[in-house]
Amino acid sequence: MKKRWMDGAGQWVLAASALWLAATAEAAPPSPAMLSNACAGCHGTNGGSAGPVMPSLAGQSKEAIVVALQKFKSGERPSTIMGRLAKGYSDADFAAMGDYFASQKIYVTQQTLDPKRVAKGASLQEANCGRCHIEDGKEGKDDTPAMASQWLPYLQMQMALYTAGMRKMPEKMEEKVKPLSVEDLESLLHFYASVK
Repeated sequence: MKKRWMDGAGQWVLAASALWLAATAEAAPPSPAMLSNACAGCHGTNGGSAGPVMPSLAGQSKEAIVVALQKFKSGERPSTIMGRLAKGYSDADFAAMGDYFASQKIYVTQQTLDPKRVAKGASLQEANCGRCHIEDGKEGKDDTPAMASQWLPYLQMQMALYTAGMRKMPEKMEEKVKPLSVEDLESLLHFYASVK
């Protein structure tokens, strides 16, 4: 009987120790990849969008990702879903996601574009957008997003928000966009969507 009591007591001590260790162990923070996996449902695996109205996040600069998320969280940037989702994350989470997406290669989309508009957009890009959208839009200066190979419908939606005044256009961008015609803007978007 004494042996059975000792076996039971020993098991109890082991179980209590395991619970104590589990309760006091500090959980590791989620990795950047874990945080970014939450974005995959809309923005695609590793940030490569599979849908024409969702931007690819892969290859964006850390600063562009962080600034966009902060603007969604504050309500400065209009959104349907992103503003609500961003409220659940901290600035440290935004930085981790920015690091993750910046480390991914730009996602190359396959879409049908108007070759004449692509050519016209190519001729307009350097003089009008090249200071901020560098390397034909493959990179962005500071918090400027990379535009290369984004889905055309997404680019068109964002430009419509800008030109309607529903999304605040950066001053440098407004200065360059204002003199351009609707056709010029559409050609620029076709060009950026075409860049591989």
